[in-house]
Amino acid sequence: MKVSVVTPNYNGERFLKTFFESLNNDSELIGEVIIIDNGSSDNSKDYINNTPFNFPVKLIENSRNMGFAPAVNQGISNAKHEYIFSLNNDTEVKKGSIRHMVELISSKEDIFSVQAKMLQYNNKDLIDDVGDEYNLLAWTKKTGENHKSDEYTQVKEIFSSCAGAAMYRKSLLNELGMFDDSFFAYMEDVDLALRSRINGYRNLLCPQAVVYHIGSATSGSRHNEFKVRLAARNNVWVVYKNIPIPLKIINFIFLFLGFSIKYLFFLKKGFGSVYLSGIREGLSTRDKIKKTEFKSANIKNYLKIEYRLIINTFKFLKR
Repeated sequence: MKVSVVTPNYNGERFLKTFFESLNNDSELIGEVIIIDNGSSDNSKDYINNTPFNFPVKLIENSRNMGFAPAVNQGISNAKHEYIFSLNNDTEVKKGSIRHMVELISSKEDIFSVQAKMLQYNNKDLIDDVGDEYNLLAWTKKTGENHKSDEYTQVKEIFSSCAGAAMYRKSLLNELGMFDDSFFAYMEDVDLALRSRINGYRNLLCPQAVVYHIGSATSGSRHNEFKVRLAARNNVWVVYKNIPIPLKIINFIFLFLGFSIKYLFFLKKGFGSVYLSGIREGLSTRDKIKKTEFKSANIKNYLKIEYRLIINTFKFLKR
């Protein structure tokens, strides 16, 4: 079984040597590496074009920064293989990880995605992300962040895979729809995970697959105006797009509290007005988003999602 590695790149030349060298460790499983360059002004394209690799490398060149979601979709559309490994450029993949992911995702037909254990690049004993969880407050939380790596050794179901190091089935992406181009970046993987769960598919952590991740390599910091505004807008879209009206009504007080608390948090960080502008943009432009079609056959799956949102909310409140 061959894998298509799909990686957006924006001025990431400084990461590419480590990135490609780590992929060489599993080159026998890599059918192709597709790099989507989003208008880089550094020497990224020259490096890719002039460096010999142990696998086919295809470079898609965009004249401007199209964003993470559209770039990954370009790669998926051009991919030749069933298994799509969506991988950030600021990563190092541990030998054997791709094989473990392929073995897990191919083990059951209802597995939509598999998440690698993402560890912090500068502290390789600590978790960066082992799957994203979502709750009634419309908050997304990186599971395991700053916990010890050895706390996560078993395959487990997660709400959403982080698209920075996740493997997907191309046939199911074609069935459910790929990442939503409108999101540009942030929350696009949670949106995709919600659609997969609505249709009865699962997302799993593969702890034997290890990826070391630098983090915020393109956006530059954990909190900045670009990220705060975009994430706020996209969070509104995730709710509008995927949650049916009855559940919106039931969860309204939690949603209101969630967005209000986030506003107070970012107000203290100096981004209150930026966060509100993102919320306003999300509300005023929601009609441009294609809603996930509601099907009565999926009611059981919606109830499972609601239960998971409740459990995740109580887990968060206990901390």
